[in-house]
Amino acid sequence: MSLYTIGIDLGTSAVKLLLVEEGGKICSSVTKEYPLYFPKPGWSEQAPEDWWKAVTAGLRELLEGVDASQVKGIGCGGQMHGLVVLDENDAVIRPAILWNDGRTAEETAWLNTEIGREKLSSLTANIAFAGFTAPKILWMKKHEPQKFARIRKIMLPKDYINYCLTGVHACDYSDASGMLLLDVKNKCWSDEMLEICGVTKEQMPRLFESYEVIGTVLPGVAAILGISAETKVVAGAGDNAAAAVGTGVVGEGGCNISLGTSGTIFISSESFGVDPNNALHAFAHADGNFHLMGCMLSAASCNKWFCDEILKTTDYAGEQKDISDEKLGNNRVFFLPYLMGERSPINDTDARACFIGMSMDTVRADFVQAVLEGVAFAVRDSFEVAKSLGIPIDSSRLCGGGARSPLWRRIIANVLNIRLDIPQTEEGPGYGGAMLAMVGCGWYDSVQACTDALVSVTDTVEPDPALAARYEVQYQKFRRIYPTVKDLFQKLQ
Repeated sequence: MSLYTIGIDLGTSAVKLLLVEEGGKICSSVTKEYPLYFPKPGWSEQAPEDWWKAVTAGLRELLEGVDASQVKGIGCGGQMHGLVVLDENDAVIRPAILWNDGRTAEETAWLNTEIGREKLSSLTANIAFAGFTAPKILWMKKHEPQKFARIRKIMLPKDYINYCLTGVHACDYSDASGMLLLDVKNKCWSDEMLEICGVTKEQMPRLFESYEVIGTVLPGVAAILGISAETKVVAGAGDNAAAAVGTGVVGEGGCNISLGTSGTIFISSESFGVDPNNALHAFAHADGNFHLMGCMLSAASCNKWFCDEILKTTDYAGEQKDISDEKLGNNRVFFLPYLMGERSPINDTDARACFIGMSMDTVRADFVQAVLEGVAFAVRDSFEVAKSLGIPIDSSRLCGGGARSPLWRRIIANVLNIRLDIPQTEEGPGYGGAMLAMVGCGWYDSVQACTDALVSVTDTVEPDPALAARYEVQYQKFRRIYPTVKDLFQKLQ
């Protein structure tokens, strides 16, 4: 009889749940959507209660027809940085302020200038970005003081799900790294950063490695879901670290590029290191080690936005069919993919998307191509920072919804001029969560051993020298656009 773990991918638009056999086979998956709210321009919120309703409904559906007593572990990968605040009764005080919320420009600037980038980096290995949790805490302290005074626990999105499952307030090091409250090098809460934000260590969750068991499922929840109250729940990981586990990017020198709602370039390392310019984030990894990461706020969502909202179609593949080989590397239209502002490496909440270079012979496919290329060029911006640190990257894994497009794969391989390996499963964060649960259950001695056993590559995209050369010329043009128009963005707000 097979044993199972469940992987939970708590995304921005939906939660995806995976039932995974001990040998790594994905038996079934269920996706449940929930609302996303934009109360004001640049704001982005969700109700944590909606996450939990979606998770419980999804789990019941996932386990239909399955001997649920054989589910031994649960691991969650989730959207990072979101501020979830609970009162003394563990009730949610206000909607969660999400990773792509841009309201904290003032607080972010105050942290980086008044506290200072150098000090922030020495305390947390990172500087302040608008999406991080600490600026959100400062915003709430200033604008919602009565609600702020009621806070008894500060959590991240996937930690709220783990709390609902176990009754335990826990957080893992990879997710905590993105709060600007963690001393990443020493893996502990920074007393000085907590003081700066006006919160106490008692208000913070207990810290764990991603694969460590935080508790078992509460009897009442187990009864509702039909699983054993002995089912173990591990701390889980931030979505990018979980996706890296799911694609086998652990240990020294691995690289993963994710094309989801946001886009990331993720470089794993066995040792702690910081980008001197803080253009890349220095975070703990779910394998117990560390990683550097560049994060762009809009990636596959750029293509979805352009097709859904502007072209009024969901036939993404159909929109790409007119982009011929001759057009690749020769497009005169460029696209800045800053629909929600941008994080890595420019750290500019005022930046916005724009097309430039159109003429009377510009056609529909040129715009679609420009969107795909603009995202690839923005990924390369972070890639260039990694290269400047002396990190050699000659290949990368590629995952996320955007990775399903053969054309987009080819564009990225040639813009970066590296080999791209496509993992067997595209279920990055959810699969990584299930794998972390396997380690927590004792089925594997380490995350590395688990990825060695379960992760394989099914396709490879090699760059073409002539096309890579054309894209080199195009990238040099692209990188001049943002510095030229940068000052306009703030004036246009």
